[in-house]
Amino acid sequence: MTVNAVVLAVIAVWVLWPNSSNSTGVDQVMPGKVDRQIDQPAKPAVQLPTKSDILAVKLPRFGLSTPHSPWSKAEVNTIATAAGAHPTMLQFFVKWTEDFKPEAISLSYDQKALPMLSWEPWAGAKSGECQSAYTLPKITNGSFDPYLTKFAKAVAEEKVPIAIRFAHEMNGHWYPWSEQCPGNHQGDYVKAWIHVHDVVTAAGATNVIWVWSPNILRPVPSVSIKALYPGDAYVDWVGMVGYAVHETTAAAVFDPTIVQLRKFTALPIVLTETGVQSGPDKPAWIANFFSWLSKTPDVVGFVWFEYSREQGGSGDWRLTETAASSAAFRDSIAKVQLAGPGPGATASRRDLAKSHRQSLIRQYPGW
Repeated sequence: MTVNAVVLAVIAVWVLWPNSSNSTGVDQVMPGKVDRQIDQPAKPAVQLPTKSDILAVKLPRFGLSTPHSPWSKAEVNTIATAAGAHPTMLQFFVKWTEDFKPEAISLSYDQKALPMLSWEPWAGAKSGECQSAYTLPKITNGSFDPYLTKFAKAVAEEKVPIAIRFAHEMNGHWYPWSEQCPGNHQGDYVKAWIHVHDVVTAAGATNVIWVWSPNILRPVPSVSIKALYPGDAYVDWVGMVGYAVHETTAAAVFDPTIVQLRKFTALPIVLTETGVQSGPDKPAWIANFFSWLSKTPDVVGFVWFEYSREQGGSGDWRLTETAASSAAFRDSIAKVQLAGPGPGATASRRDLAKSHRQSLIRQYPGW
């Protein structure tokens, strides 16, 4: 993407006024007609969605996480065609070695999708599971506050809702924010979550939708997810990561964890990563998933993890793995009533307000 294209994409979400083909308010001068001033009725402003707008939606959102979303529209559109529906949520990953990229938010909204940013306090998988530079006490004691504040201020400048899934799968042992890693102790995760939440909020990022997202209980049945929950005051959506490995139904994958969640919170649930492993039963599981979803109103969204092993998945979770799995997804999703893109998501570059355009250009010197 060229620099110009990036800035245009950034600007696209800052929409306040609709396009008008005659913005002067002066009638065209026609032969034999008196040139006169015309009082034009004010056109309503394009309404961008608010956090409250997003949280008020009770129908499930169809989300995708792909190797190149939200950056590649072609990739998302290809999968959407195979799926029979366009995603209204796009998930992507940001390590704590990376700054906030506003163009990712612009590109998500340009594709009529809520951005879900998975914010990972580590340097990436290549540095190992437990990384001493990113222990939970270091997060809580303020070591990363300059980074958090800078990131949060950039998030706040976007104005539009941004879902942030911070330090997911904390009940596992495969990330440095696990309490099972050296340097971390019981109770440290909740302290770190509350600290990050408070720093981000203090920086003005009240547009964040906070997503707390443990793994399903199956791989770590002895770890209490209740002990890792920071409380409803610090969370908007309760997430869950769960894949079908040997289960033949969606209920077998998700229900045991939902039962435990409902013992300490009634917040809406979003499946922040899901999929089904390769095999002859994959199409049947996909069909069952949508049947289960239609009977589970607590679930207000799901993110299909569209990765193969070669693309970084622990299995081939793709709905597009085979023609049969694509057909099962397409036929089944058509039977479920899904949430639409929401207000403001169709805003285009023609809907730019000059003052906001100039404001953004000043933020990117050299234009």
